[in-house]
Amino acid sequence: MPDLGNSRRKLKIAIGTMLAADVVAVAVLFSPLVGSADSRKMQLNLLRAELTRKTREVEPLRGMDKKIVLAKKQISGFYKDRFAAQDSDLLDELGKVATANGVRMHQVKYKEEDTEISGVVPVEIDGSFSGDYLQLVRFINALERSKLFFAVDSVDLAGESAGPVKLQITMHSYLWLGA
Repeated sequence: MPDLGNSRRKLKIAIGTMLAADVVAVAVLFSPLVGSADSRKMQLNLLRAELTRKTREVEPLRGMDKKIVLAKKQISGFYKDRFAAQDSDLLDELGKVATANGVRMHQVKYKEEDTEISGVVPVEIDGSFSGDYLQLVRFINALERSKLFFAVDSVDLAGESAGPVKLQITMHSYLWLGA
């Protein structure tokens, strides 16, 4: 016959352990550590609001790897379209804009500057032009709207009561070396 006393003792220990675990669970449920049902609901709502806020904060970062690749392509296209490949391209564009606006180009000097950006070389351009006042205004506007990038730094006008107005202009542009 099986030993029922030993089995009964093991069963009593198991039931006692389960009762002790139930008592601990009930104590934790009603203890101030856990709080009331209302405070737990309020805490859950606060955590949901925080999750929603943080999700909105990181939304612009989604797909960042694709955005970086697209931005690099756009930057390369900008450099290719808006920056000259050679010094002569800058001078050609200046000559075209001057001719199109009836302005005479007298002297243009350019100087390449040092750069920290690989493949992009800033160029300072000093030019001397002449024409009537309206032609010079149109020339400056056309420079700023030119396909190549020209940033006008300073403009000096000189002239007499009769005759053409002289324009001394300092501007910046950039060369793209295709790097």
